[in-house]
This record gives sequence, C-alpha cells and structure tokens, in this order.
Amino acid sequence: MTIDESPASASTPIPTAADSPPLRAVETTAFSGVFQREATLFRRSWPATTFGSIVEPTINLIAFGFGLGALVASVQGIPYIQFVGTGTVATAVLFSSIFAGMYDTYVKRFYWKTYDGILATPVDVPELFMAEGTWIAVKAGVFGCAPLLIAMLFGLPPSWGMLAIPFICFLTGLGFAFMGQWFSGIVPSMDAFTYVQSALVTPLFLLAGIYFPLSNLPQWVQSLALANPLYHCVNLVRDAVFGWQLEKDLGHVAALTIFAAIMCALSVRALRRTLID
Repeated sequence: MTIDESPASASTPIPTAADSPPLRAVETTAFSGVFQREATLFRRSWPATTFGSIVEPTINLIAFGFGLGALVASVQGIPYIQFVGTGTVATAVLFSSIFAGMYDTYVKRFYWKTYDGILATPVDVPELFMAEGTWIAVKAGVFGCAPLLIAMLFGLPPSWGMLAIPFICFLTGLGFAFMGQWFSGIVPSMDAFTYVQSALVTPLFLLAGIYFPLSNLPQWVQSLALANPLYHCVNLVRDAVFGWQLEKDLGHVAALTIFAAIMCALSVRALRRTLID
C-alpha cells in the first residue's frame, strides 16, 4: 500500500507563526466595530441624549449672559454675552463627555454586563474603551457647537476660526471621556460619582474662565488653572473666535493632547483590571 503524494500538496507551504500578520496594539477592525455599535445605538436614543447635552449649557448661557450682562457690559473688550457664549462651549463639552464616560461605562459594566459579551468576541480592552471614548468625543465635538450658535444669534460675529471649534471640542471631550471611564473603573459604587461631581467637575468649570476672567484672582489660583484642561479649551475657543495667538494656542493643544493620552492609559489600565484581572 502506497501513499500518493501529489505535487500540489507537496509544494504547498505550511503556514507558520512568522507568516501571520503582526498583532497591533489596537486592531482597527475591532475598534471600528465597537465605534459603529455606539453609532447605531445613538440613532435610537439621540433625542434624549442631545436634549440634555445641549439645553443645559444653553440655559446657562442665556441666564448668565443676560443676567450678569445687565451689570457687566464687557469683559476684556468683549461683550459679556459673547464672552460667556464662547466659554459655555467648554461647559457643553465637559458635561456631555465626562458624565457619559462615568455613568454609561459603569452601567454597562456593572448592571448590564455588556462588556462581558463584547470581550468574548475578538475585541480587547484597549479597543473597546478607546472606541467608546472616541465616540463620546465625537458627540462632544457636535454638542459643543450649540452654545456658539446661540451666541451668534445674540450678536457674536462669525469667523473662519470657528471651523476649528468642533476639533477643539473633540480633543477636549476625548480626555474627559477617558477620565469618566477611569472613574467608572475605580469607584466602589455609583454613589461615589457624587464626590466626583462636587469635588472635581464643579471646580473645573468654575475655574476655567467661562463666566469671568481669571486675571483678577490670586496668582496661585491662576497657576492652578494651568492644570485645568477646561481652561485650555476655553482659551482655544476664544482665540478661534476672536483671533489666534499661535504660541499660546500650541501650548493649549499640547496640554489637551497630554491630558487625553494620560487619561486613556489610566482608563484602559483600570478597566482591564476590573474586567479581566
């Protein structure tokens, strides 16, 4: 009895590990799949999400713009309604990104067990949470423009620099989305988010120069503001509207980029430990 070895089978190379494509730190296919999932879910729930993310900053704009605007005509040579309008862009970004990162991530992880199902597919922790954070940042880039449009109705002159504002909002929202995810992975319960909101979120937007300039505050407060990502967002938005200051604005972009990178690393580490380790 003989075994017939055909030339075709003899010449067919046996695949080895060296022939396989190298694994990337983040697989684009998995990242894209999670991102598209979030976009599909958003199409079902966008009215409620959009309403909350846009209406609250708009109310703040109108209340402060006309309330304090009756007492303060201008700030730094800018009509107060326009000063607040450009600053409130950062508030919309903050609220629409950090809270989504905190609450949505916690609910999916702890109550719905959504991530258990996703991680059973060829998706790893970095791809999952980087994709979700990026989607939150995309929404923040859109929602952040709403107060600006309202301010334009009240006299804010349009400028070419405004075209950069969605990108500024996206970069800022990316860092705060990852920060929210990080908190969702380290808090013992959802009740702990109250401490985050009171001790961190409120000081962030009060000391960002949204409603008043920081130049009249003590020097140590002004120095502390340099560590506030929202402060850099506010200054970038105002410079985009009223005129770029190249050297300072590059510093603001660098600060927001570093913030997003650090928060991304912290969120992935915390959630990997929570979900897998």
